[in-house]
Amino acid sequence: MVRLVLVLGDQLSEGVAALAGADPARDVVVMAEVMAEAASVRHHVKKIAFTFAAMRKFAARLEAAGWRVLYSRLDDPANSQSIPGELLRRAAETGAGEVLATEPGDWRLYRALEAVPLRLHLREDGRFLASHRVFEDWAAGRRQLRMEYFYREMRRRTGLLMEGDEPAGGQWNYDAENRKAAVGKVFVPPLRFEPDEVTREVLALVGARFPDGPGRLEPFWFATDREGALAQFGHWLATGLPRFGDHQDAMLRGDGFLGHSLISLYLNAGLLEPLELCRAVEAEWRAGRAPLNAAEGYVRQIIGWREYLRGIWWREGPDYARRNALGHGRALPAMYWGAPTRMACIGAVVGQTLEEAYAHHIQRLMVTGNFALLAGIDPFAVHEWYLGVYADAHEWVEVPNVIGMSQFADGGVVASKPYVSSGAYIDRMSDYCGSCGYDVRLKAGEGAGERACPFNLLYWDFVGRHAARFRDNPRMAQIVRSLERMSSDRQATIRAEAAAVLARLDAGETV
Repeated sequence: MVRLVLVLGDQLSEGVAALAGADPARDVVVMAEVMAEAASVRHHVKKIAFTFAAMRKFAARLEAAGWRVLYSRLDDPANSQSIPGELLRRAAETGAGEVLATEPGDWRLYRALEAVPLRLHLREDGRFLASHRVFEDWAAGRRQLRMEYFYREMRRRTGLLMEGDEPAGGQWNYDAENRKAAVGKVFVPPLRFEPDEVTREVLALVGARFPDGPGRLEPFWFATDREGALAQFGHWLATGLPRFGDHQDAMLRGDGFLGHSLISLYLNAGLLEPLELCRAVEAEWRAGRAPLNAAEGYVRQIIGWREYLRGIWWREGPDYARRNALGHGRALPAMYWGAPTRMACIGAVVGQTLEEAYAHHIQRLMVTGNFALLAGIDPFAVHEWYLGVYADAHEWVEVPNVIGMSQFADGGVVASKPYVSSGAYIDRMSDYCGSCGYDVRLKAGEGAGERACPFNLLYWDFVGRHAARFRDNPRMAQIVRSLERMSSDRQATIRAEAAAVLARLDAGETV
């Protein structure tokens, strides 16, 4: 009997579990562009276009390899506009009663698949280096699930950057060497791919169907197949990796890419495999073409953070995205959608995000995420924004990054402390502050009023609001004590200055 083989838009790997367990001689691949997914949040139009173009090309690749593919385009009049609906439609067409599927990285879709009235064979996604069992075995009995220790286990399991049983160079982590500012530095930009006929057709469709979607659709320059993704990675190995380590936390006006590889959207869509990337980076180091701090920093992002966050997402379950340990409930400010702001850093990062559907990890964590946390923005609203605006964002990686790492809304499952800072960090790691409408040198509690950087005004207020929670936190206790040593008059001024900023946010005024 015919079986349906479901391939989702972030499962574009020929070795994905559903395909690996199927028979092209009798089974039928189902792929579908549907509104239920494209409009599940306000997705950036470039993200939608990338996904649809990559899906169409992957479907053609499967057909060339001998698979029968039933592909539903978004504008097909018969399209039910949901994944379950398309499975039922294709089952009726083919007489199939069974579905082979790979676990989706989205709990909403996971539950929807479970409810489909067909016999479902849901297989674990083997593209990750740590299976559910591996992560659970590591996590069992631990009081705290810190990424650093998981990462060391993954280094041992994969053998990456190891010399026998010891880490290459004698250290597991070279993060302390990766915090140099990049002012005055010039980096080689990523490759830009001219849209071909398939991509042009998708761009026209997305432009027509999502005329009010967030972001700028064109110029569109992402690769949309494995060959292009590999070309960008090879380009970065030669031009970006040697300087990646030193400046991976830096930020510059006019250059949102710096030494970053720009392959996260390809990796998360399935066009690239994690181990092939790490092996290639390791080979560059062993050949003497890249320093160890660059190679280690990159490997840590993939086999450390990426695998760890996926394990956390699975372990914490469907309700994780709704956690709100700090009780934050302020609405997401309009400046996150491009409304005017006097803050040069927010303007630069949001502008780049809406233009490119991309920002690197420090821009996300220490600019937009930092401000949202200091201002007490509803973490679920922050989550939906990140999930929508970034081309590489999928629930399994985005939720623990935002709810855990960025917003501390999980109460410390991911992060040992909230990642908040005053404007001094942004000034040190970027050139944003020199062109800002605020003065980053003016401190909270000294009557600086509307001239001071809002990060400065909100930082100590955040510490004060949550002092009881963080007084016993080893990494926050000293900061809480510093606030409590301030005079009562200065503490009152801090509260008043922060309240003025938040009142302007709540009123929809420019901040």
